[in-house]
Amino acid sequence: MRNFAALRGQLRVSLTPRCNIACFFCHNEDDVPPPLTLTDRSQQPRARAYRAEDFLTVISSMMTAGLKRVYFTGGEPLNSPMARDVLTALPPSGPDGSYTLITNGTRVRAHQEWLARTPLDKIKVSLHYFSDESLRAIAGTRTGIDTVLDGIDASRETFERVELNCLLLKQNTHEVKSILKFALDRRMPVQFIELVPTDFNDGHADTAVSAEGIVRHLRTLTQDEHVEVTGVGQGRRVFRVDGVEIDVIHRDLGRHHVGQCGTCPVRTKCVEGFWALRVDHAGGVQPCLLRGDLRLDAKDLVKEPDRLAAAVAGHIAQFTEGTL
Repeated sequence: MRNFAALRGQLRVSLTPRCNIACFFCHNEDDVPPPLTLTDRSQQPRARAYRAEDFLTVISSMMTAGLKRVYFTGGEPLNSPMARDVLTALPPSGPDGSYTLITNGTRVRAHQEWLARTPLDKIKVSLHYFSDESLRAIAGTRTGIDTVLDGIDASRETFERVELNCLLLKQNTHEVKSILKFALDRRMPVQFIELVPTDFNDGHADTAVSAEGIVRHLRTLTQDEHVEVTGVGQGRRVFRVDGVEIDVIHRDLGRHHVGQCGTCPVRTKCVEGFWALRVDHAGGVQPCLLRGDLRLDAKDLVKEPDRLAAAVAGHIAQFTEGTL
């Protein structure tokens, strides 16, 4: 666990698989995603097994064992009835730790009062659209873009560090430069990401857009550019425009594969590598987004935090050694 943490591996905690919008590309941390449930009610995500105190036990155990960078995801994490109880009671992260909330922004304003009392270090808002039309096309919702933008404003009012991320798609190609300008005008870091193919979005593979276009545009704005391929996860191309960091997650820059990846049947689809340990609301711990069959059922281990940490560390070791 400490070796993985030293390579900047992260703990991703999915508080809920539910979301108030339904982006077609959603992988839902390997659970049944909202757009699939929306079209077929017989397909439901896993039943919730963890209470708020269970999440806190897992987080504390994993941080004690070495994983210091914690990201809260969903679905939409602010849709979880446990979000407030978890996020306001987080253990101290320490000098090497951090807590980040990843949200679609639509519910930040409604929860702003108690979010201000959390120890969150950062809010990361997904902004894959910049108009009502693209929001509807991508997320299948009647929610307007003004609600998302107001959520970004509420985040900036509440937290010192707010970042954006934008998935590169055919539906938003005409808006990517506007999203970039929006971020630069507000001095918010932004990350542009190429689509990760999963079983759930295979039918939309033709919507993926290469990062080459935004890379070319960024090179007209700055000469401050470098590539980072250290640590775990995908390589990233990093630009600084007037001091604001812009990341581009580019599949051609490599990723961190380990022992289990050597014989993986879906490696040809993998553009992420091993970079996050995912904990879900149903008590699962999963080292790989594309391999639900490698998920560890840890729901009963929360009663014994030391045993939980040892079991998860052993699971990671088996994964990295290729013996899982």
